[in-house]
Amino acid sequence: MKRLFITDLDGTLLSSDGSISVKTADIINKLTQSGMYFTFATARSVYSAKPLTAALGINVPCILMNGVSIYDLKADGYIANQYISTEASEKVIEAFKREKAEVFLYRFNEEVLTCYYTRVTTRVMQSFAEVRKNRYNKPYIQCADLMDAANERTVYYTALAEYERLLPVKLAVDGIDGVDCAFYEDTYTGKWFLEVFSAAASKSNGLRYLRESYGFDEVVAFGDNLNDLPMFAQADIRIAVGNAREEIKAAADYVIGTNDEDGVARWLVDELSR
Repeated sequence: MKRLFITDLDGTLLSSDGSISVKTADIINKLTQSGMYFTFATARSVYSAKPLTAALGINVPCILMNGVSIYDLKADGYIANQYISTEASEKVIEAFKREKAEVFLYRFNEEVLTCYYTRVTTRVMQSFAEVRKNRYNKPYIQCADLMDAANERTVYYTALAEYERLLPVKLAVDGIDGVDCAFYEDTYTGKWFLEVFSAAASKSNGLRYLRESYGFDEVVAFGDNLNDLPMFAQADIRIAVGNAREEIKAAADYVIGTNDEDGVARWLVDELSR
């Protein structure tokens, strides 16, 4: 039986400091060298996901931006992307404008994923951008109006703020045809992410693509947060780390050690040594 093991990153495979422990890397690399199929599904873009997982022997394309992109780390290129129509983008931007909520727009310029914004005034959004710009070299371009940046190559919108501030935007986005969203608490800041993407994109659809394209008979998924529920829906075996939200634990077949206890890696060793 050909099995795929797929994990979320933040709060699941990554420790609470946002890194992959030496122990986890060592275990996973030994297992992939022995034939285990392993990859990840994350809300992150390639700019931060790639360096964070560089120490791992990922041998199956990964799922980025909650299913927007399928990316081949070995070939260093995109396999598939899901785009947002210009009409839907205009409605999404209007929803953020009505609530005076700041948002980043992601689109492809040729094969380069670029982030556009009009202003960044909140500390949490400033920190989000600075880390990705300075540490991961993600390109950012400021513009007068996001309407000028939105085109048929737009793939993603992301905002980080208080739950109460983004909830009205989320409710408005729910009524826009052609898009879907993920709304969940950030692992590190306690603020909430609102991420908007094509209705054709999700961790579930990304996982279905991998299953069908590479012929996996069974999928085992690890997660901790609300945006992992679509991935759980597509998986055959669902595993929550010990620090996961209660909603994830309730949807899981098993609850294992926490992300700071190398929970995913330890479970893999136990499972594959049977």
